[in-house]
Amino acid sequence: MSTLTAQPAGVGERVELARYRITTGDRIIYGQRVAGVVRVSDHPAGTEGRAVLIERELQHDGYKALQALIADYLDQARAHDEIPMLRTIL
Repeated sequence: MSTLTAQPAGVGERVELARYRITTGDRIIYGQRVAGVVRVSDHPAGTEGRAVLIERELQHDGYKALQALIADYLDQARAHDEIPMLRTIL
């Protein structure tokens, strides 16, 4: 028997949008609607590592903007072999 975890009011189900691999480990990009606002975040695939917010309030931009954001984010991760949101620009 499986147990469903209730979401707080105004919080939608977290949906996996993409995965990528860098030297430090596998990462998962999730999308989730919170209080009517779409948030995109980057999480470690395992239990070790830091989660980071990529973008919020995408509901105004639409699905094509979400696709472009993810494609660019994955390109940056591959090009620099690190989490793009934590990359230090010199």
